[in-house]
Amino acid sequence: MTPAATFSDLLVEMPDGTLLLNEGVHPMPNLLAMDAEEVLKAFKSSQQRDFSIVIDQLEAPDNPLNRLLNELRAIAEKEPGNRFQDLELFQPNALRTLFIELHEHVMDHPVWRHPFFVRVFKGDFDEAQLALFAKHYFNQIKNTRQCVALALGRFSGVMPLPYGCLNERVSELGQIVLAQLLADEYGVGTHSIEDYPDLHRLLSSTTHIGLYRNVFDGLGIPFEQQDVAMLPGVADNVLTQRLLAGDPRFTLVESLASVGLGMEWGVPEFFSLLLGGMIRWAHKNGKPLTQRHLIVFIAHVQYDVLHAISVMLVTSFFNHERDGVRQIKQATNTLMSARYGMMSDIYRHVFAEPCPGIHDIGLAEHYRLSDRRIADALIQARRQIAPERVVNGNEYRQSEKLPFVFS
Repeated sequence: MTPAATFSDLLVEMPDGTLLLNEGVHPMPNLLAMDAEEVLKAFKSSQQRDFSIVIDQLEAPDNPLNRLLNELRAIAEKEPGNRFQDLELFQPNALRTLFIELHEHVMDHPVWRHPFFVRVFKGDFDEAQLALFAKHYFNQIKNTRQCVALALGRFSGVMPLPYGCLNERVSELGQIVLAQLLADEYGVGTHSIEDYPDLHRLLSSTTHIGLYRNVFDGLGIPFEQQDVAMLPGVADNVLTQRLLAGDPRFTLVESLASVGLGMEWGVPEFFSLLLGGMIRWAHKNGKPLTQRHLIVFIAHVQYDVLHAISVMLVTSFFNHERDGVRQIKQATNTLMSARYGMMSDIYRHVFAEPCPGIHDIGLAEHYRLSDRRIADALIQARRQIAPERVVNGNEYRQSEKLPFVFS
């Protein structure tokens, strides 16, 4: 039998021509044999299975997470008016039902099937187009993590919470999850006193931005050419993320939904499409890309599922208002619309071809926005950007065209 042919450390080509990804590259070795819709469907199912496992842990009496939460519940039950014990995570199947409802809502949005992701997954691009995409998507990558910091910064000892003597402890649990997301982004972890890094070691941490620059290494793009002005669609997405996470016009639940459900749930899916497309293109054209070059995409596929689950759990801690689910859906709708606008702008710039925007695709009513808070906030935020940091920056500062569809 003819042995499989190895291509870099990303994949092997089987005797029948089938391309299989190597272990550690992607959880689905047959990724390149799937179409985009199959990839999305597979991840949607796997995320629901993963969350069901967490729910099972919450309900298992001998599980440490179960004990932690029920210890807090026992304290709350002794205090009149404490609403901690009323949270959905203590009601049979309520948290599972909430997760499925919100997950279906997020993952069925058309942004995850954007023409850019589908085209790239097919490998339908050239090296110059890939390099152009890498530069402009870098502007998204290097601005996302600050939104988590903005959400974390909203927690304080003077914020209103209905959990009485547990207010500070519940607040801390939310902060811990967000702090872990930030630690992952910046490449810093927990150290013992004896192993605490000196300043040089601290400043040399492997951040997600550092990992992304490996893509540029693989494409031969020198450091001085890697940072470019943002496309207006990218700037809109960056500003929208920042506003949802940190602006007081948006609630804490909307903030948490934006940095968790809205940012994290779809990442493994569309990063799989980007990763698969780059591997397919490299193999077809004999380009020597390796796992090191694509590690930022590989890592996000593997770890963002856990991030999404942890933020979903914490979001449920603060979903104590009657219209909390509506707020969450509005926040995710806002974020996904801005991302759609970003990807349409990138498509037009990279391929020099028309691409429909969010207003052109017949967006379903349940994905439209019911109020205009983000409209006013985004227009105001545009006025404050440094014009040299956005393509046609002076024009962008005055623009009132919005990447949102309103009811």
